[in-house]
Amino acid sequence: MSKINGKTIWLTGASSGIGLALAEALANKGAKLILTARSVATLEELAQRLPGEHSVFPLDLSNPEAAFEQSQALVANEAIDILINNAGVSQRSAVLETDLSVYRQLMEIDYFSVIALTKAVLPQMTARKQGHVVTIASVAGKVGSKLRSGYSGAKFGVIGFMDCARAEMAEHNVQFTTICPGFVRTQVSHNALTGDGSKLNQEDPDITGGISPEECAAAIIKAIEDNRSEVIVGKGLSKLAPTLQRFFPNLVRKISAKR
Repeated sequence: MSKINGKTIWLTGASSGIGLALAEALANKGAKLILTARSVATLEELAQRLPGEHSVFPLDLSNPEAAFEQSQALVANEAIDILINNAGVSQRSAVLETDLSVYRQLMEIDYFSVIALTKAVLPQMTARKQGHVVTIASVAGKVGSKLRSGYSGAKFGVIGFMDCARAEMAEHNVQFTTICPGFVRTQVSHNALTGDGSKLNQEDPDITGGISPEECAAAIIKAIEDNRSEVIVGKGLSKLAPTLQRFFPNLVRKISAKR
């Protein structure tokens, strides 16, 4: 039985980048999508042009508690087969120059919102003895580097959350997949937060040399279909970094300090 065709998939961060590529690929595979982002107009336009019947559920994930409460109406009326926690924001600022409020914002969106939406869907998944939670983490959640202390910290945390939840939910037949992309050619660096919380609004050379959102989406869908627990997605150093970190941690630390 197909893991995608005919399934109800709740996708966050659906309006751009990896999320948009996922929405298009999943719709083409016959999924029924619940599209989440902040812009209602963008989501409605996307829902109308995708093949199949899809719905829009706008949320501001910078307030996880409110998002959790708002999600109760959704889960009361929809049986969610797969939740894909894709929404997130990156960072480009040094520790010495980053406001505490920026660290908090990164944690709210990249960590606490994942917990909030996962907790929203788990009761119905455990009751049905089926379901799949997918979270788009990052290679930055495996290997730290300069100018990403808040982002990397949040992603390290969310990988740990997924590992624990996977262990707890195994007896309920609920699957958990963590995706760790390396560099993907999206607007992530343009939207990255600087030390005062403003957007960077400039290109990152590493990002421009990464894989396409479509390639990333294809790898994510394959990981879902194969029930993989964790997958590194990317090419070059960004894909090799977690393996190098595991076997040659001191070398990786020296490289990170010099880059």
